[in-house]
Amino acid sequence: MPGRIKGPALFLAQFAGDDAPFNSLENITRWAAGLGYKGVQIPTFDGRLFDLDKAAESDTYCDEVKGICADAGVEITELSTHLQGQLVAVNPVYDRAFDGFAPASVHGNPAARRAWAVDQLKKTAVVSRKLGLAASVSFTGSLAFPFLYPWPQRPAGLIEEAFAELARRWKPILDVYDENGVDVGYEIHPGEDVFDGATFEMFVDALDGHSRAQINYDPSHFLLQQMDYLAFIDLYHDRICAYHVKDAEFNPDGRQGVYSGYQPWLQRAGRFRSLGDGQVDFGAIFSKLAAYDYDSWAVLEWECCIKSPEQGAAEGAPFIASHIIDVTDKAFDDFAGGETDMGAIRSMLGITS
Repeated sequence: MPGRIKGPALFLAQFAGDDAPFNSLENITRWAAGLGYKGVQIPTFDGRLFDLDKAAESDTYCDEVKGICADAGVEITELSTHLQGQLVAVNPVYDRAFDGFAPASVHGNPAARRAWAVDQLKKTAVVSRKLGLAASVSFTGSLAFPFLYPWPQRPAGLIEEAFAELARRWKPILDVYDENGVDVGYEIHPGEDVFDGATFEMFVDALDGHSRAQINYDPSHFLLQQMDYLAFIDLYHDRICAYHVKDAEFNPDGRQGVYSGYQPWLQRAGRFRSLGDGQVDFGAIFSKLAAYDYDSWAVLEWECCIKSPEQGAAEGAPFIASHIIDVTDKAFDDFAGGETDMGAIRSMLGITS
């Protein structure tokens, strides 16, 4: 029987700030619940909302976090380690840009930065178990992405070695997640080495099929690449453990296409949009996920170059709620066939012996 998706839920990362109600977990969860959200996805990289190091050391703090969310009327859906996951694999061309994702104490020291990120990810596995969570969401990082377009031609073996190294870095981390009974849902995303179905398959193959390497499904990234985001579900539904509900639009013209000509977000052919303002067919997505028994959370990840985050969040909860399918336990005409014995069935088929 198809599963019922849980939601609506909200990824808090894009809303955290220094002013109330966005400046503490207590305030932001009450604000989210007031908009109709039933779950929150918590970023582990924003100390205003969550202290990962403290959670790893203190069961009492974990209980406090669960209590804050419960008092507000929301559940924790997953912990996010997007920024730390990015730092597991950083091509040197990105070193300066990605230093900002890590503490100042490891800036300018790629080895120390990576060690910090790996420690953070392993702590998240332990803390997820403490919080009773089945999955977390993250990025893979990127060693090969600067070589995405094969001009000049890539040296033979470069991509294969990049994915082999990516797997060598992630397998010990995924083993800790396995020990704690937690999946890692990788957001398939340009800028990561794993940015589409083909690269996800390469990653999983390099990991020898590691069962904890899962997918955080986000159709916006597929629409902007002009992929078939519904066929993606058909191919990889058994690996989808989390779902970011994010909209996007792609409007190519004579000046730009998928790469968007280095333009600012407002002038790009491909843009992220608030739910309902883009081109993603969410009705088809929710139907397909339900048919494949996806019964975890539908989490709004708000990004838009036009609409305010407050309006996007307010509109997002009812949008998601209206798309969640209350699945049936029988088809509308199941009654017509009824039940009968095998003798009657054989007779109906004209089988006499």
